[in-house]
This record gives sequence, structure tokens and C-alpha cells, in this order.
Amino acid sequence: MGLSPKNTPRTPSYLLLLVAALALTALFLYKVDSFISQTKTVAGHNLNPTPWHLFEPKTFSEDSRQIRAFKILHCSYLTCHSSNNTVPKRRRLHSSKSSEKCPEFFRWIHQDLKPWARTGISAAHLAEAQKYAAFRVVIVGGKLFVDLYYACVQSRAMFTIWGLLQLLKRYPGMVPDVDIMFDCMDKPRIHRAEHESMPLPLFRYCTTGEDYDIPFPDWSFWGWPETNIRPWDEEFHDVKRGSQRLSWSKKWPHAYWKGNPDVLSPIRTELLTCNDSKMWGAQIMRQNWEEEAKLGYEQSKLSNQCNYRYKIYAEGFAWSVSLKYILSCGSLSLIISPQYEDFFSRGLIPKKNYWPISPTNLCPSIKFAVDWGNAHPSKAKVIGKKAQNLMESLSMDRVYDYMFHLITEYSKLQDFKPVPPSSAQEVCPESLLCFADEKQRQFLEKSTVFPSQVPPCTLQHANSNLIKSWIEQKKKNIKDVEDMEKVKAERRAN
Repeated sequence: MGLSPKNTPRTPSYLLLLVAALALTALFLYKVDSFISQTKTVAGHNLNPTPWHLFEPKTFSEDSRQIRAFKILHCSYLTCHSSNNTVPKRRRLHSSKSSEKCPEFFRWIHQDLKPWARTGISAAHLAEAQKYAAFRVVIVGGKLFVDLYYACVQSRAMFTIWGLLQLLKRYPGMVPDVDIMFDCMDKPRIHRAEHESMPLPLFRYCTTGEDYDIPFPDWSFWGWPETNIRPWDEEFHDVKRGSQRLSWSKKWPHAYWKGNPDVLSPIRTELLTCNDSKMWGAQIMRQNWEEEAKLGYEQSKLSNQCNYRYKIYAEGFAWSVSLKYILSCGSLSLIISPQYEDFFSRGLIPKKNYWPISPTNLCPSIKFAVDWGNAHPSKAKVIGKKAQNLMESLSMDRVYDYMFHLITEYSKLQDFKPVPPSSAQEVCPESLLCFADEKQRQFLEKSTVFPSQVPPCTLQHANSNLIKSWIEQKKKNIKDVEDMEKVKAERRAN
């Protein structure tokens, strides 16, 4: 005989509630995990390397998946809103320096933006440029928003965006609303021959005369933690002090280069063959960054590399950040004729603040420069000193001024009102520091700025004829050196 229904055991109601709560919690955690796994960050979470320049995918040292998820959630969505992230009002600036003119090479800003002078920059331009970009920066009302597409190698994206945040802090209320596409890898990609009908505005760290890419100060001005290179002002002054340890006459009368040749650079590969101080007057050293990290970077300290009268600059995969440190030594800089230019290198003039080296006759050209410098020590010293003076004038004040004027002139060309896309996230100093590891944070905090008491330098008007005269003068001076080399080679042959 069966039990009556009223005697059937029932599941306690609290157990049903517990099961339901656990199910909802599991569903919530699943949704959160799914959401976090799609959240891209300035540190590189959930981003693939740029397909046009592949590198090893980034790894992160968080202890667990849960800790990483909490960090992404906290840094990406809560930090800017919980911090005192109000946009500061425009300050009254002292006018005592308002008439100070920007360095002459700032005129290249107009030249870089000339392709859009008639047509302007439209939303369609940006939509096409996005195909070549690693991230997008939108500044609206003094706040910065970033839309991330691909990871950048090492901490390039983090330090570049930090630089933009510091610009907003240095000139509060003065940086206009703007929408920028940025690629953080080395080689220019908007070739004039391919994009003549519709030039695409893409910011990056270097350009060439054959490309439309717009040069912008590179990340290392705020520090390069992976190589232990500190923010620019600090690093420059340390290099300058190092250059003063030995007088010119006591410096080694050879040319010196230390770097990584394993970067698909034919010039650096050939440079290795010039490593003979007797035959070519050059000492060429291979840089192993993994070993340097283990040794605390003592052998790669830039201030210890100024004991030579001549320092060689050789491009890597493209342009190299090493240029500014080589010029800072006060040695005679031997620049192997570069294919790429960054924002300030357009201000260099052969025989005035560097000595040009032929890439097609490399070792003999280095030998000629060393022999010439040793035969004319006063002239060689003056050229080296002018290069050092140029780099000293390129303080972070001037770097921010270049950024300010480039962005301001660029914004004037946009024919639409910048609006952050729905996929973009607001980034503030606190949220970026939230993602930084201990060493990155040290470098970033060292480069923190305060609102400027003086306005930016005054940008001079566009002058295409002046730009052309600079280019012609460079060609003439390089030709003069080539002729000097030929004369000496002919004398030896006879």
C-alpha cells in the first residue's frame, strides 16, 4: 500500500533558494568572465599582436584568472570614475614667454599635414586609416578615450598614451577635441604611391618622404622600462654628465656602436664587418638585452658610452630611438644615411651637427670620418657639441609643445565633431597606473608633469620653400662629403 501524498518528503524551501542562488551566481560569474575576456586594455590584455609586425603574444604575471579579471574590471571601469577625474579649467598663463618661437623644425608639422590642407580630414579618412592602426585616441572636453585594436610590442602603447595624458595635464583646457588613428610599430605603412588618391592620416613614430605617416614623439621620451632607459630629461642630463668625464683629447679616437644587429637590418649586419679599430677605426659591439637584464643593465648604461670621439647611428628594423642618445653624447655623430625620420631628426644638418656616412661604402666611409675628425679635432668637437646642444634644447617642454601644435593643427583639418566610439574606454592617469607593473609605474611616475605656467612656444607659419631649401642643403652637404671621400680614395689609388 503506497504512501499518501501528504506524507511525501519535501525538499526544504531554503535548499531550493540556495540552489537558485548558486545557479544565478554561476551565471553571473560566467557573464562577468565572458565580459572581462573581451575587455581590451592598455597593458595588452585580450589583444593580438599587430598582423603587419608579429611578435610574441604578451603574457601577464597575475596570480590567477580571478585576480586578473578583478584587475581588468577595477582598472578599466572603476578607477577613472572613483578618482577625482574632473577636467581642470584652463589656467591663466604668464605672458612673459608668449612670444618665444618654436624651434625651426616645428615647421615640418605643416608639411606633414599638407596632404589634407585642401580636402580636410573626414570620418571616411579615419575609417580607412583604422585598417592600419593599433589603437585610436579620441580627446573630448579634456578627457581621453582609447579604442584598442591590436597589442603593441612591450609597453609602447602604455607609455605613448601616458604621454598624451601628461599633455592634457600640462596644458589643461587647451588641447582641442581630436580623433587620431595610431600605429605603434616601426615601419611607415601609408605609402604615397598606393594612397595618392586618398591619403590616410596615421600617426606613428617615424616617416619617410615616400609615406604619408605623421611622425609623433616616441614612447621612450617617458621611459623604456624593458631596457632600463629613464624618461628623457633625466636620461639626457645623465648622458651629458657622462660625456664630460673625459676631455676630447682623452676620448678614444675610434668610432663606437653598440646595439642589436638581429632586427632584420641589412645596415647593422654589414656594420659588424667594420669591427676593426686598426683597419676601419671602429669598435662594433653586439647588444644582448636578455643578458643585460640579468646583469642589471650595467654594461648598457648610456652615460658610460660617451668615451669615444665618434658614435655611430645605424637604423634598425626602421628608425631607432637610439638616435637621440647618440647625439646627446657630444661626440661626433656618424649617421649612416637614414631612410626614416622621426619628428626632430628633420632638424639635423650634415656637417653642422652630424657627419654623414655612406651606406653603400660603409666601412671606408667610417674610416674616412674618423681620419678626418682626428686630423681636425677642433672642428669635429664643435660638430659634436652642436648636436648635444640641439638635444639639450629638445627638453620635454619642447616635446609637449610639438605634441600640442601637431594635435592642434591636425584638429583644424577635421570636418566632423570627434565622438568616442562605443567600444572606446576612458583612460586617466590613475587607470593607466593601475595596469602598470612595479617598474613601469616607477618610470611613469617619474615623468608626471604639472600644469605649465607659460604657454606653448609660438608655431611659425608654413613655408614650403624653406623646407625645400633645407632638403637641398642636406643633399649638397652629403654630396660634399662624398666628394671628399672620392678625392682621398683617388689619391690613395695613385
